[in-house]
Amino acid sequence: MAVPSPLLLLLPLLLCYGVGNVRCSPVHGSNIDLHSLLDFRQGITSDPNEVLKSWNTSVHHCRWRGVMCTPKRPWRVSGLNLTGRSLGGQISSSLGNLTFLNHLDFSNNNFFGPLPVLNRLQQLQNLTLGSNRCKGQFLTHLQILPAYHTWTSPQTFWWNNLTGTIPQTLGDITSLKVLYLYENQLNGSIPDKIWQLPNLVYLLLGQNSLSGGMPQALRNQSSLTTLGLELNMLGNTLPTNVGNALPNLVVLNLGNNTFEGQIPASLGNASMLQEIDLSRNKFVGKIPPLGKLSNLSYLNLGENRLEASYNNSWEFLHSLRNCSYLQAFSLSQNLLEGHIPNSIGNLSSNLQYLILSGNKLSGIVPPSIGNLQNLTWLGLDFNNLIGPIDEWIGKLTNLVRLNLRENNLNGPIPPSISNLTQLTKLFLGGNEFTGLIPPSL
Repeated sequence: MAVPSPLLLLLPLLLCYGVGNVRCSPVHGSNIDLHSLLDFRQGITSDPNEVLKSWNTSVHHCRWRGVMCTPKRPWRVSGLNLTGRSLGGQISSSLGNLTFLNHLDFSNNNFFGPLPVLNRLQQLQNLTLGSNRCKGQFLTHLQILPAYHTWTSPQTFWWNNLTGTIPQTLGDITSLKVLYLYENQLNGSIPDKIWQLPNLVYLLLGQNSLSGGMPQALRNQSSLTTLGLELNMLGNTLPTNVGNALPNLVVLNLGNNTFEGQIPASLGNASMLQEIDLSRNKFVGKIPPLGKLSNLSYLNLGENRLEASYNNSWEFLHSLRNCSYLQAFSLSQNLLEGHIPNSIGNLSSNLQYLILSGNKLSGIVPPSIGNLQNLTWLGLDFNNLIGPIDEWIGKLTNLVRLNLRENNLNGPIPPSISNLTQLTKLFLGGNEFTGLIPPSL
């Protein structure tokens, strides 16, 4: 029997990887997918949940756990979803041969080492590799992906353990809908092109070391619903048109940065907003009215330099009565002065957290605060409040935590405090209370 020549042995590979314009047949393509998956499995060193137990040739690879294929023959691999499977090992370069792949989710595992070259995956739309241990420079990682001028379909990009800066070229991927770079080690500024991505829905860059700020002339970005830039070193003033340029924004988290200046009045025009966190910055001046934000449920403006001392400067509080879904509201550690307005009792009946600690508030606690009967946490500590605790306290029967310490409150502790059967934390120190402690305490 004649021995096959070396050229004949190499012929299948030459056909699959291209000689001139010759292309791999559908059957060969499916076989390439099979062997690519088997090579990937070889690189897995830890599979405590036996997720890949089904990955053997006794079953068609399109039926393997986590594998998705195109609906018609020859059933090419179109997706790999192995999120949260506790898999460990290196990601094999063979994945670069899955040329029909459009969805790749390896998030929340224990993969480590360098990432393979994926520049042949022109159909890739969702790339999710977050919460692993694959490290490297951001620009180096981008170079393993398809060229920007040909890679027009991606929609999701989630990576972690990245270092370096965010390259401008990332803004050339105009189909991008989700950019999730939370909790990396990125520095430098956010490229201007990122703010111009026409289809971007989620921009999550929190917990990095990013500096600079937002563009002062922000373009209309009607697709953006979630903006998370918290826990960075971003600063400067916010664009004055931020609320008009982001009309469909639902979540705005800029907490733990160094933003300064006034909170733009236009923020009150972003009528879809449900969550606002501007805490731990350097915002100053009056708080603009936010009453148009009828869907607002969370508002954290704590630890800034915001002011309110007379009737007009409390206008924002009056406007919040229109926010009927408001559940959490904090203005702690600002520069609030004067009496707490009676209109505080007009806030949403759904309000559970009200934190006004660490200001210079004076006068009595308004009895109208007893209207907020769903409160579970009330913080009025470290102010200059005076007078006795009135019967309003007995109406707040859902309170779990009550902090009134370090004020100038006086008189007896009312017996109605015994109505607070859910109370687990009570702070009354640093006041001038007299009389007996109620037996219920």
